[in-house]
Amino acid sequence: MIARRIVPCLDVRDGRVVKGVNFSGLCDVSDPVELARRYAQGGADELVFYDITASVEGRALFTDILRGVASTIFIPLTVGGGIRELADFERALTCGADKVSVNSGAIERPALIGEAARRYGSQCVVLSVDAKRVDGRYCVFAKGGRVDTGIDLLEWVRRGVGDGAGELVVNSIDTDGVKRGFDLPMLRAVCEVSPVPVIASGGAGCAQDFVELFRALPGVTAGLAASIFHYGEVEIAQLKQTLADSGVSVRIV
Repeated sequence: MIARRIVPCLDVRDGRVVKGVNFSGLCDVSDPVELARRYAQGGADELVFYDITASVEGRALFTDILRGVASTIFIPLTVGGGIRELADFERALTCGADKVSVNSGAIERPALIGEAARRYGSQCVVLSVDAKRVDGRYCVFAKGGRVDTGIDLLEWVRRGVGDGAGELVVNSIDTDGVKRGFDLPMLRAVCEVSPVPVIASGGAGCAQDFVELFRALPGVTAGLAASIFHYGEVEIAQLKQTLADSGVSVRIV
């Protein structure tokens, strides 16, 4: 049985970790390097680092902060934000990333996914998708959830995986920061069309939400969260013990 992963997420703006609700109302949380160290020592399986305003501001990601985070932890690190060309992949990997997450850059130029997969391998390319219900269907949003592209979520997933993305992060804008559970219907729809690992993001409010996620959707290989970890509402070690007690396979050290 494959162990499910617990993945804290650092949304970074102006050098600080921030968090909001439904992708808005961002509040300052902490220093990213300190928070990364805490999660690595606390049992996180991986860490995600998003420079959340790089794309909308049209700039490269904060490499100095990224280097600080990468040098602090010894677990896999996925990095995203402002990834628009192969040089951006190279920059993130040089700074210590193990995987690179592409979102708006792939929407603007879908060929980027295949180019990166051919150069660095599919295992390095993570397609991150911000999606929301619009008129009864799941639509892909760009620029940090600000712009409705009109692209159908499931069509975009099929294309991204077909072009070489080796992993998906599915962010539900509808449930982001609400803390009432993951968006199971959206995630179920994605799992039905995706042959690659799916990471669920958006909506975790307690340990039971992770239990329900992994029990309901075998295709989801990891649960990603921010607020509940940042504010100490759920400790990762305790969460993993709860999952293990519920019959969910996890890595416990």
